[in-house]
Parts: sequence; structure tokens; C-alpha cells
Amino acid sequence: MKPIRLLTGLLTVGGWTMASRVLGFVRDAMIVALLGTGPAYQAFIVAFSLPNMFRRFFAEGAFNMAFVPMFSRRLETGDRPADFAQEAFAALASVVLGLTLIAQLAMPGLVYAMASGFAGQEQFDLAVGFGRIAFPYIFFIALAAMLSGVLNASGRFVAAAAAPVLLNVIFIAFMSLAVWLGGDVARALIWAVPVAGVAQFALVWSAARKAGFTLRPALPRFTPEIRQLAIVAAPAALASGVVQINLLIGRQVASYFDKAMDWMYTADRLYQLPLGVVGIAVGIVLLPDLSRRLAADDAAGGRAALSRAGEISLALTLPAAVALLVIAEPMVSVLFERGKFTSADSQGTALAAAIYGLGLPAFVLQKVLQPLYFARSDTRSPFRFAVWAMLVNAGCAVGLSPLIGWPAAALGTTLAGWAMVVFLWRGTGAMGAVARFDDRFRRAVPRQLLASVLMGAVLWALAQGLEGALHTPGLRYGALALLVGAGIVSYFGAAHLLGALTLRELKSAFRRGH
Repeated sequence: MKPIRLLTGLLTVGGWTMASRVLGFVRDAMIVALLGTGPAYQAFIVAFSLPNMFRRFFAEGAFNMAFVPMFSRRLETGDRPADFAQEAFAALASVVLGLTLIAQLAMPGLVYAMASGFAGQEQFDLAVGFGRIAFPYIFFIALAAMLSGVLNASGRFVAAAAAPVLLNVIFIAFMSLAVWLGGDVARALIWAVPVAGVAQFALVWSAARKAGFTLRPALPRFTPEIRQLAIVAAPAALASGVVQINLLIGRQVASYFDKAMDWMYTADRLYQLPLGVVGIAVGIVLLPDLSRRLAADDAAGGRAALSRAGEISLALTLPAAVALLVIAEPMVSVLFERGKFTSADSQGTALAAAIYGLGLPAFVLQKVLQPLYFARSDTRSPFRFAVWAMLVNAGCAVGLSPLIGWPAAALGTTLAGWAMVVFLWRGTGAMGAVARFDDRFRRAVPRQLLASVLMGAVLWALAQGLEGALHTPGLRYGALALLVGAGIVSYFGAAHLLGALTLRELKSAFRRGH
């Protein structure tokens, strides 16, 4: 099989992720406009977060981090990859099916674990009912994530990258239908969750079948390969569990402050755009590529892949982080402030988005560095680092909340993200040259940072001049478009003049690396 072209994979995954995130903005703008920041929205946040938390725990976070390198090596050597994928599919299906059944009984406890501050309030009982409807999503999306790993390792990125678009399309359709029929928007929204899971699973299952991997339900067989997969996945599951505990800490702290969870969730959707387009795309494409190169003993190619992934990630993430710091309030106001979402909600959401912006480069760098461990089937080290980062998060979120209130929860997430990067980087010391960024990366990143700062100055000055237009109905969309356009032009112009980023050099670098 031909080597995966990293740039092509990044553009494919990033492009579809961008489409998903744009539709996600439409979805979230509709949700906050129709529901506002109140009990129904808070119940939806908790109910939808539950299956997504376990999805990252069992599928994307743990299972796939163990499965993809093992499957990639079998593809490289031709050692029964289809049989291994079928065995893994059956094992994962049995686990998530059992989890789904248990969760239906334990839903009140799960909701309490997510937001104990809601106990005794309207949103608690609503979240329990919503959670029981939404939770079966985990069964379909976990299997879809595993099938996506099969496709990505095979160099087929389109279906797996396009699947999240379906979720947003279905959400928007269900809400629109509820408004048209005069129904309960919140209930329509929560029923859209399991329907979207079925649709996403159907899409990637069909793509995997066309790729030669027809995976079917079957009784699990704990073969030596599956036992090895479980041994490798267990520390990754624990590490992913620690990450989810970090999220729980933030939500628990926020649940004791009025509307804080609403603001943090909405801000999370904003910074997930660059994180999804860049960071997740890099992680998806880089892991199977590094696994193959390590299997082929190609250290030089691995280092080139790592360096180019890091370079392009920071080239797109650093300006996004600066923009979240400088113009968070205008972005939130224009994108979300309508209907039941008020100017006070915009202020709270903008503060959370700015704090998350400080951590955005860290969240992306984690996606670049973690494949170095997972490609070696080393899931223990990331678990250890995640525990340390969790302590940083808990200390900040819980310790500072009496002093600064709910922003401590967002600040804890950001500080934990940077702590995790430090731990991951220090842990690569014994990996050799493949884990070291090359000279091109070290020259480019400081210049990218300078270009981002210059862009930030342009955005700040222009935002002051457009203050009135940004808050005037009929003018604010054009004003924000002008602001974003000016940011793009100023950043890429400065980056070109400083020698931080040119498209020709990036293309040639990817070709040389592959």
C-alpha cells in the first residue's frame, strides 16, 4: 500500500471538519436562540455530554489509540488485518452495549456526577430523562469511531471525516421541524442524538465495506490478539478517563454558578472550530502514518511527518488563539446573541472563550505529541501524564473558584493543557531523532508567533473602530466579516514577509517528507 500523503490527509480531514464546525455554529446558534441559557439548555448539555464523554473514553480516546497502531502494522505486513478488525469490532460492541444498558439504570447517578449543583432543581430531572434518550448514541458512535480508525489507517479519510457533518444536519433538521410544527424544541433536539448516531454508523460501515472490511455483529472472541489489544488499551482508557474527570471537575464547579455551565459549553463550541479543524485532523492522520514508519524503521520520515504536522498545526492555531483573546466578545455577540441569548450571556461566554484561547496551542500540540507514544503502543506514559495534569486542573478549578468564581474552571482546563504538553515533551527524551522537531520547525514557529501578535494588533485597532457596527443589527455580520478578513490578510501577509509560512515551501516539504 502506498504511503499516506500527510498534507492530503490533513486537507481532507480538516476540510470536512471545517464543514462540520460551520454547520455546528449554525446548530449552536439555533439552540441558544431557541432555548436560551436556562434549564432546558443545561439539561441538554449534561445529557449530550454523557455519551460523548464515554465515546472519548471507549472509542476515540482509548480503544482507537490502541487499535489503530496494531491495525496499521497488520496492514503493513499483511497479517490478517480484516480478521483482526472483525474481532475488535465484536469485542467493542459487547462492551458498549453492556455500558448502554447499565447507564439507563444509573442515569440519576451519572447526572449527579456531572452536575451535582443541579440537584433539587428542574434541570436535574429533565437531564435524567434526556440522558436516557441520548445515551444509546454511544453504541453507534463508538462502533463508528472504530470503523473510522479502519478507514483512516487504510488511507481513506473522506467518509470518516464527513460523518460528523451528518450529526449537525440532523440536529438542524429536527429543530427546524419542531419550530415549524410548533413542538418542543428541546425534546426534538435530544431525540436527534440517537438518530444521528445511527446515520453516522451507517455511513462509515458502508465505506468500510467498500474498502474490503465488512464488519458484522458477532459474539466476542477473546483471542490472543484481542487480549493484547485490551492490555494496550487499558492504560489509554485510564488516561482518557482522567481527561474526562478533568471535564467533570470543570462542570461540577460551573454547576454551582448561575449560567456558568451554559457559557462554558458555548465557548467550548467556539474554540472547538480551530481545535477540530487542525488538532484533531493532525491526530487522525499522523497516528497511522507514524505507526507505519516505525514499523518500517523510517526514523527520518517519521521526524519529517512530526515536524510538518507541528508546523502546520501551529501556523493555523496561533492566530486563532490570538483572535480568541482579542475579539472574543464581538465574535460571540455576532454569532450567538439573538433570541433568548442576551448580551450578558455574550460577556460570560466571551470570557470563557478568551481563557480557552490561551490553551488552544496546548490542546493542538497534545494531538501532535501523543501519536509518538501511541504509535509505539505506549499508553502508560500518557496515562501518568494525564493524572499529573488532572491534579493541576483540580487544584486550580477548586482552589481558585472561591476567589475568582466560575472562570477558575476554564482556567484550570487551560493550565492543565499546558502542563500535559510539558509532560509529553519531556517524556520523548528517550525516543531519539524521530521525536525531535527539525530545524525548519524551530525557525518557523517564532515567526508564526510574531505574525500572530501583529495580526492581534490589527484586530484590536479595527475592533475599536467597528465597535458600533459590531453591535448594530444589519451591520454586525458585515463588520465581523471585515474583521475576520482583515485578520486573515494581516496574518498571512506578515507570515509571508517574516518567512514563517509559504504555501510553496509547505507543499515541497510534504513531498520531500513522503
